[in-house]
Formats: sequence, C-alpha cells, structure tokens
Amino acid sequence: MSAQIDQVLALLRPDLQDFAGYSSARSTALQGEIWLNANESAWASPADAGGSSRRYPEPQPLALREGLAALYGVAPQQLLVGRGSDEAIDLLVRALCVPGRDGVLVTPPVFGMYAVCARLQGAALIEVPLVDTEHGLCADLQAVIEAARQRNAKLVFLCAPSNPAGSDIALAEVERVAVALRGQALVVVDEAYVEYAQRPSATTLLSTHANLAVLRTLSKAHALAAARIGCLIAAPELIAVLRRCQAPYPVPTPCAELAVQALQPAALARTAGHVATVVAERERLRSALAGLPGVRRVYASAGNYLLVRFDDAQAAFDTLLAAGVVVRDQRAAPQLGDALRISIGSPEQNDRVLAVLSARRAAA
Repeated sequence: MSAQIDQVLALLRPDLQDFAGYSSARSTALQGEIWLNANESAWASPADAGGSSRRYPEPQPLALREGLAALYGVAPQQLLVGRGSDEAIDLLVRALCVPGRDGVLVTPPVFGMYAVCARLQGAALIEVPLVDTEHGLCADLQAVIEAARQRNAKLVFLCAPSNPAGSDIALAEVERVAVALRGQALVVVDEAYVEYAQRPSATTLLSTHANLAVLRTLSKAHALAAARIGCLIAAPELIAVLRRCQAPYPVPTPCAELAVQALQPAALARTAGHVATVVAERERLRSALAGLPGVRRVYASAGNYLLVRFDDAQAAFDTLLAAGVVVRDQRAAPQLGDALRISIGSPEQNDRVLAVLSARRAAA
C-alpha cells in the first residue's frame, strides 16, 4: 500500500507537494485561560447569547470529525471536513491539476460543480456522457477508463448515485476504474445520496486502493443543507496535504455543534426512518408518475429524486409551479431536453405532485 500512497502523492501539483499552507492561531494545541493570540474581541457579541462565536473555530472540529469517522466507518485521519462537498471538490481540483495541462473527467448530465471547479482552475474538462439504456442513464466505465488514459485526466469524478440521472455504480465497477487508473488519476466517488441507495459505501475499498477518494455530506439524508457540512474521505497522507491547502476556519462553530447533535444515536435513528420513508415514497411516486398521460419515462433512481421525461416539460413545470410546487428544470443539461427532476418529498407533498399533474392532463 505504501507504493500506492507514493503514487497518489505524486499526482499532486509539483509546486504544492512541499506546501506548508497557512498556520492559524488555532493550528496548534495551546492551552490557557486568557486567549490573546488571535486578535479576537474580549467581549461576546450582543447577538450571541452563548458567547462562543467571538472565538475562531477549530480548523477541524474534533467532536465532529470523530463523529463523522464513526458514522462512515473510517479513521479520523482519513477525513477532511469542509463547507459541503463543494469545498472538497474545489480543493481536489486546485491541489492536483496543473492549469492548462491536467484534465478533470466527468460523466454528464451530472452535478455541475465538477465542471465549474475545473474551469476556474484552467483544467481541461473531459466529458464521457452517460448512456441511455433500458436500465437508465448509466456511466460507460470502459469509456471512462479509455478517455482518462488518452486525455491525461488527473481526476475522475464518479457520481454514485448520479445526480440527476439517479443511476448507481456497483462497487466492483468502481474498483475496476481505480485499478485501471492507478498511478495516473485519483478516482473520486461522490456519494452525496448513498444513504438512499442502501448499499455499502466505496469507503470499503479505500484500504486496498489508495487512488480512491469518497465524498460524503450531511446535506441530504441528514437534513443539514444550511449547515454546509461535507467531507472528503481518502488516504491520510492525501488528507494531510489537502488540509494545508484549505482555508483556516472552514466550519463555523454553530454548524459543527448542530452536526454533532445530528450524529447522536437518537437523531441517527430518526434519520434512518426518514430515509426508509423516502425510499418507499420514491417507488410509489415512480410507479404513479409512469402511469400518467404525457409522461414519457420515469427513470429508476437510487437517490432521493426522480428524473422524469415529459411530452411537454415546460407545461408540466409551469403547472406545478402555479400550484406552488417547485421542481428542477433539467432541460439545459445534455440529453435532458424534455426532463424535470423531482425531489422525493413527504407522502403529502408527493400526493400533491400527483394530483396537480393528473388534474393538468384531465383538463387538457
């Protein structure tokens, strides 16, 4: 495994391999009673009843890091906490890709932040489109391997479950890509929606494949989108380098405290119940939507959403919006000129979607 680690560290930009980063006032574990090392206010804000916000937060809050590590079954040293998965994506692109030389491979239609971060870094965007099959819009992993090899991809993002397609990738296939690209690219599995897929995480592959990394978030299943808590899980050596590239205080104390509470046993039990409800509702909504006139196709999904093709997507979008239901218009995305993405809501909310779309067809 040590040889694999060396290969992964060699993927870093040469000018960052010895980069020390910024040493903040909270970077060292100092102890004291009077804190005068960070130019903070000696008084709490009048708006802060608890008084804790006058202090800068821990760069990697210990309780949160340990709680997430326990949740995901990894060591704390394998985990970097940041502002949602977006920050980790940006850090990876900036740390690994030399502008104008290295490439970032994506599988559109897919989450747009991979492409945004590549463009901001001046990295080539390599697109291997999903293939529309009887099983869904699926990644062509052999094409991914070939394109990565031919076009100098340094990062390969596999969104699994895929957003907005809903398709998943078997862990054996993830492993195949990692083996094929060992020494050339870091394969990043974005598992923002994996709780709804109800399968083992790609983190189970990390012990044998150092060129794998996994993105996780508390924004979806754990209902903390506003707290912006995401993490990257990878080899400790890579995590250590990325920490040096990260902004000094990425996780606000109130957000960290909220997240720690969400990781307590009672909260996790309630979250598991909500996930089970979403999975059941996803299948109910999929079946019901597929039976409506004007619906061309409802794709199977491993996430908390459904991708739906309509005869007239604009009319469906407008009708839902007029009834107070906001869905995601996907028509600007490649291959999705007739599609909307509908998040799975509560049973009552899903009933409303069905009632509105059924009424539209009846009126027509």
